[in-house]
Amino acid sequence: MVTTATKVYDVVIMGAGFAGVCQARHLLLNVPNIKIALIDPRPEERTNKDLKIGESMVEIATLFVCKELGLYEYMIENHPPKFGLNFHWPKKKEKTTTTDNYYHIWNNRQPPLASFQMNRAKFERDLLKMNKAMGATFYQGRVVDVDLTSKDELKTVIAKVENEQITLKAKHVIDAAGRKFLIGNKTDNLLFGSENLLGLDTGSVWVRVNNIDRTIFHDGYDPYGTTCSHYYATNHWFGHGHWLWMIPTEKDSQEISIGIAYHRSAIADNQINTKEKFYDFLKANHEILYRLVNSGENIDFHYLPRPSHTSKTMFSADNWYVIGDAACIFDPFYSLGSSMISYQIECTTEIIRSKLVGEAIGEKKQAAYNDFILTYTRFNNHLIKHHDQQLGDASIMSWRIYHDYIWWFGVQVPMYTGKWFLDLDFLARYTLGLKEHQTGYCEHLYQQFNEVIKQGKNLGFMDCYRGDQLWGDYHTLQHFDNFVENTKLEPKRSNVFASMKWTNFYTAIWYAKFLWKGFGWRGFLNGKNLYYLVEHFVHMLQAIIGEMFYKHFTKGIPDNSQIEQMRQEFTHYRYRPQLNPWVKKEVKRSPEKIPIIV
Repeated sequence: MVTTATKVYDVVIMGAGFAGVCQARHLLLNVPNIKIALIDPRPEERTNKDLKIGESMVEIATLFVCKELGLYEYMIENHPPKFGLNFHWPKKKEKTTTTDNYYHIWNNRQPPLASFQMNRAKFERDLLKMNKAMGATFYQGRVVDVDLTSKDELKTVIAKVENEQITLKAKHVIDAAGRKFLIGNKTDNLLFGSENLLGLDTGSVWVRVNNIDRTIFHDGYDPYGTTCSHYYATNHWFGHGHWLWMIPTEKDSQEISIGIAYHRSAIADNQINTKEKFYDFLKANHEILYRLVNSGENIDFHYLPRPSHTSKTMFSADNWYVIGDAACIFDPFYSLGSSMISYQIECTTEIIRSKLVGEAIGEKKQAAYNDFILTYTRFNNHLIKHHDQQLGDASIMSWRIYHDYIWWFGVQVPMYTGKWFLDLDFLARYTLGLKEHQTGYCEHLYQQFNEVIKQGKNLGFMDCYRGDQLWGDYHTLQHFDNFVENTKLEPKRSNVFASMKWTNFYTAIWYAKFLWKGFGWRGFLNGKNLYYLVEHFVHMLQAIIGEMFYKHFTKGIPDNSQIEQMRQEFTHYRYRPQLNPWVKKEVKRSPEKIPIIV
C-alpha cells in the first residue's frame, strides 16, 4: 500500500452523511477561509439503496437547512413538502381497513413555519457536491485510525483511499460517521442499554415502496377538514407498545417509507424481524398500511434491533466532536433527530470559530454547549419515557402530544430562531431549568399518565391543532412573539421571555384541566400536584421579570437591521412620475439626389 504525504486542515469531518455534509456547509458559510476535509467510504454519487431512518424534518431542522444553510429553493425543488404530523388510533383493534376505522388528529392547516420530508441519499449527494464547489476536499475512503491528542495539538486521521493510505491532520476532528462510532469506540464514550436510556428498549423495522396507490390512505378530498394535504404529512399509527410512521420520500415515483418503532415489552424481536413478519404484523394490526405497501413495488427492507444510544460527551475540551447518529439517537417519534443535529452543528461551528480566531472564551463555550446538548438530547430521550405503556391509549397520548406541542412551539422554536442557545448567560439558566423540568414535573406527569391508564379512565380527546380546548382559544401552534411577522431573525431579537411566560401559563391551564379530569378535586388539591401547578406560575413570573430586563436592554434596537437600513434610506425617497428613455431617437436624413440618366 502506498503512503502519501500528510495534509493539514482546520477541520476533518469523518462521515459525509446528513450530519457531516451539513456541518461542512455551515462551517464554510460561517468561518472565512476555513480548510475542511470530508472522509466517507461511499462514492459521491449515492445510490437509492443508501438508506437510513430519518426522512422527515420538523420546524427547527427546516429552519437550519433552509435558512442557515441557504437551501430554501433547493429543498422546494427537490424534496416533498411536509404538512406537520398526523396521529391515528384504531377505534377497534379488530378493524383497521380504512381511515374511517381510526380516531385522528389531522393537521388542519399549514403550520406557521414550513417543513419538509427528505430523500436522504439525494440530499447527501447534492450537498456534498455543493461543499466541494465551496472548497471542501472530499476523500472517498475508510478511516483506519484516529489519534485524538489533547487540546489544540494536531489530531491525526489515517484513512485508506483506494490503494493509498493518507494521513490528515487538524486541530478539530468531527465524528459524523453514524453507527461506525469512530470516536465513541476510541474514547469509551458510548452509552447503550435501557438502563442508560431512561428505560427505552426498542427495535425498528422499515420498508420503502414505490408507486403506491395513495388513495388507499386518502383521496385528497376533504373540503371541511383541512387546508393542507393529509398525505404530505408524517402520519403516525398507534397500537399497544408500538407506533408506525408513513412518510412520502419522493414526489415523482409516489415512494413512501413505512416503518415501526416497537417496544420489546409488547413485541419480541423474532416476531417482526423479517419483511414477511412485518407485513403479517401490518395485516393483523393496521390493515390499511398492509394494503398500502402491497399496492406498490417493494424497494427494500431494514431491521435495526437496537437503534438507540447516547454519548457521555458531545464536544470535548480536546477539540473532538460527535454529532448525528454518532452522538445519539432515541426514537424518531417527533422527527427530532435532524433538529438535535441542527443544534449540535451550530454549537460545533461556534466552538471551532471561536477557537480558530483565538477567542479566550472558546473553552467556556465548549463546556457550556456540551452541557446544553447533553441536557437537550437527554430531554428528548425523556419525551418518550413510558411510551411502551401509553402509545395505544388514544386519550392519554392525545393529552401527552398536546402537552409536548405546547413546549415545542412555545419555547423550542423561538429559542432556536433567536439563537438564544448560543448565548452563554441565557444558556446556563435554561439548561439548569430543563434538567429540573425533566426530573421533577415531567417525571411526575408521566407517572400520572400511567395511573390514569391503570384506572381505565377516558379523559376525552385533545387535538393539538385545534383552538377550542383551553382558555382563550389558545392553540399549540400559536407564537407569543412576532418574530416571524417582523422578521426578528437576528440573534437575540425574538422575545423568548414572552414565549416562556405564556408557555408556562398555558401549561398550568392544561395541567389543571388534566388533574381535574383525571383525579377530581382530591387529586387537584393533592400537595405534590399543587406544587407543580404553582411551579408553572412561578416560572411564568420569572419569565415576566426576564422580559422586563430584555425590553429595557433592547429598547431602541431595531428588530431587523436590514429592514431598518431600508427604512432609513426610504426617508430620502421621492416619487418622480417619469420613465427613463428606452427608444433611440431616429435621425432624419435628407433625401439623396437621384442622378439623371441621359
